[in-house]
Amino acid sequence: MSQQNDIQVLLICGGGGSEHDVSLRTADFIQRELAKSPGIQLTRVTMDSAGRLQDAEGTLRELRSDKLLYSASGAAQPVDYVIPAIHGYPGETGDLQSQLEILGLPYYGCGPEASKICFNKITTKLWLSALGIDNTPYQFLCANTAEETAKAHDALKLWGEVFVKASNQGSSVGCYKVSDEAALESALQEAFTLSPYVLVEKCLKVRELEVAAYTYEGELVITAPGEVCAPSDTFYSYDEKYAEGSRALTHVVAEGLSEAQLGWIDAASRRAFVGLQLEDLSRIDFFLTESGEIYLNEVNTFPGMTPISMFPKMLQNHGHDFCAYLTALIRRAV
Repeated sequence: MSQQNDIQVLLICGGGGSEHDVSLRTADFIQRELAKSPGIQLTRVTMDSAGRLQDAEGTLRELRSDKLLYSASGAAQPVDYVIPAIHGYPGETGDLQSQLEILGLPYYGCGPEASKICFNKITTKLWLSALGIDNTPYQFLCANTAEETAKAHDALKLWGEVFVKASNQGSSVGCYKVSDEAALESALQEAFTLSPYVLVEKCLKVRELEVAAYTYEGELVITAPGEVCAPSDTFYSYDEKYAEGSRALTHVVAEGLSEAQLGWIDAASRRAFVGLQLEDLSRIDFFLTESGEIYLNEVNTFPGMTPISMFPKMLQNHGHDFCAYLTALIRRAV
């Protein structure tokens, strides 16, 4: 295929938020993979906190309603497909997807509504409960008032140890493990600076399991669960996920799970993917307690794809090539 007939793919990364740097590493992976695909012409731009797009040379670019990507000089190139590789706002929140819907451009990943629902930890739990999928016990705080925060103190007394989570932050940003009253008050104040709603969740001693859920040749694929093992003195925080000095260990296939447990995880993943109307990809995370209870912890609508990320590893372990998988989605969409 000649270059002029290539599919013009726009890769948008960055975002200017707390997960900007991780987004760049995810974009590096996607760019390397698509470089193997003939007939795909990729243009990469980085978004800043103001929503401006810059190319590799630092030139400002603008995506307009005529589906052309303009530069300051007035030169323009067509865009056939968009990969919104931004973790956190506005990529995982549905905002960027809404803009692409208005422009009429096909894109990689979940739609605006599913993205928004799954990015908010509280709406995720409400939807999971509505779908009949078990999730961890929690309290929902809708305001930073004495009446609302009293529910957090009651939860700490009842459960002994809790997680305080800002409701609309990704990748463990705004997540605090708390075991005493003084730390609880500090965590609540921090969480409310990041979000108008806060989740207080029962802390459980668990194995952390993850599946890659994605569509391949029109069929929904749920991989075998992988496992993340955080050090015993911490939890799977943002730093443990992405920092170069991370001490977390990952296993592409979790060991020692029974057929019943594997069946429950597969069925819950399928119910979540279909019920939440996810598209193209997600990473779905579970907790397995010492007593054998399984809870669906969260749904990631655009999981990380760094060298240590689980989604591409689990996809590859399932026997699928990432480049072939993404190229097929692009060709099907355009």
